[in-house]
Amino acid sequence: MRLTILGGGGFRVPLVYRALLADRGPGRVTHVTLHDLDPRRLDAIVKVLREQASGHDDAPTVDVTTDLDVAVAGADFVFSAIRVGGLAGRAADERVALELGVLGQETVGAGGIAYGLRTIPVAVDIARRIARLAPEAWVINFTNPAGVVTEAMSHHLGDRVIGICDSPVGLGRRACGALGVDPGQTWFDYAGLNHLGWLRAIRVGGVDMLPRLLADEDALTSFEEGKLFGADWLRSLGALPNEYLHYYYFNREAVAGARAAEQTRGAFLLDQQSRFYERMETPGAPAFATWDATRLEREVTYMAENREAVDAGERNSCDLDSGGYEKVALALMRAIALDERATLILNVRGRGALRPLDDDAVVETNCHVDANGARPIIGEPLPDHAVGLVTAVKAVERDTIRAATTGDRAAALRAFALHPLVDSVAVARRLLDGYLADVPGLDYLQGAARV
Repeated sequence: MRLTILGGGGFRVPLVYRALLADRGPGRVTHVTLHDLDPRRLDAIVKVLREQASGHDDAPTVDVTTDLDVAVAGADFVFSAIRVGGLAGRAADERVALELGVLGQETVGAGGIAYGLRTIPVAVDIARRIARLAPEAWVINFTNPAGVVTEAMSHHLGDRVIGICDSPVGLGRRACGALGVDPGQTWFDYAGLNHLGWLRAIRVGGVDMLPRLLADEDALTSFEEGKLFGADWLRSLGALPNEYLHYYYFNREAVAGARAAEQTRGAFLLDQQSRFYERMETPGAPAFATWDATRLEREVTYMAENREAVDAGERNSCDLDSGGYEKVALALMRAIALDERATLILNVRGRGALRPLDDDAVVETNCHVDANGARPIIGEPLPDHAVGLVTAVKAVERDTIRAATTGDRAAALRAFALHPLVDSVAVARRLLDGYLADVPGLDYLQGAARV
């Protein structure tokens, strides 16, 4: 099986390769093509993969290319993990928003909209090329913001593009750890949008264990989401929210924490990864050890401002191992390629699974997966409070796609102004002007009439 990774010089590619090395089953991936626009980054990651492959006689072969058409031609699966504008773009997304007093996180709020506006035109071009050069390939999208990018790509690839995220998997794993049950024997009822979903049931042998967890104060506050949201609020919701909902439920605290921090998350990662790639140019540098130490530092500091804002303490050691999304990707590839039926939480066109959203709206929910692809499972309706957030954010996503694919500046302004975390049309105008002035990649909106 042939896998192409777009963004192949990205820092997390070794996590994917680690999962491929561990896969010993028939029909496994035997050939990996890494595509990136930066040869220096490709060279650094290949050094890490080479050390990872040491001792594996049948490790998947690795080729590299900077030619997108060469990369996707003949692929069975294309894994899209690009970052348009790099981490410098992420840092700018955060800075512009925080200067105006609103959230700049890369997938949520103003920062997520700016990132989407910059990314969607590139993702759509990729989708068109794959449709032309590798029409039988399946595209697994982890490019953020994952839900809106997957929906934009689905206009050209249909159901052959599937978005993945490790947040729901991590939430389910942590909840099972608190309950003392095996995640592999558990059914998770999860629904929403990417980075905007709720775990509504944890069923073991047909019995929902979530009420037991919500009633146990010590167990509930023993893991990340319990510490972030607090037991009382989780009991009020009757569900476990995705960690990214902290930006909605505790927005003032999150913004204050981000503004008080010495660096934004994007600026921190930009500095950290710049040091890593520079170190990889030193002859004889221990590639894997350098990468793994950098990875651990990254995981320790994940969502640090949010935890500090609510005095949630440090991350648990079980969450420092990183990964998760690469295991979802591997399970997804095997289910499709080998018809190994699986149930996974994925980003797919909803087809009625999440009313009142229409059938083409990409949602994040439980799916049955086999050789025919992923089909969403229709579950219980969302409660009113969740419906309100989901429909509002989906409208924002749709306007972001419209602006990114047509150059409609009015749609871009609506996306900023109507997001639940941007509380003023005047601020929305300043956000749009600020991003156009400071962030490369949005020139296509410059020529549109000012609104």
